[in-house]
Amino acid sequence: MGDLTIYHNPRCSKSRQTLELIRSKGVEPEIVFYLEDVPSADDIADALRMLGMKPMEIIRKNEAEFKEHFAGANELTDDQLIELMRLYPKVIERPIVVNRGKAAIGRPPKNVLGILQECFRNVLSMFLKLF
Repeated sequence: MGDLTIYHNPRCSKSRQTLELIRSKGVEPEIVFYLEDVPSADDIADALRMLGMKPMEIIRKNEAEFKEHFAGANELTDDQLIELMRLYPKVIERPIVVNRGKAAIGRPPKNVLGILQECFRNVLSMFLKLF
């Protein structure tokens, strides 16, 4: 089940709860500490596509970095917002869980259960192909 990835901030309680929920289902995800291993602009754009969201929908507007660096955010293009998200990743909503072209935000943590079900379906399908 190595296809499941969580973009994780261990200081965030929802991120920790989401990781715990994933592990409680017997899945060990790839963990990306996105504040240290900052996603590229392409990675952010891919996550947005998988989420079916626009940049402003996953930006944490109460973060100090948002208030300091995102002046006039409503006037910026998606590409400009994505570049700012890359430069200031703390504003990205967390956690984001990705699996095989689908993504979910773990707020609340149970939002990722659909992604986990897909993960289990993939494993079951691979298992059945063996017989």
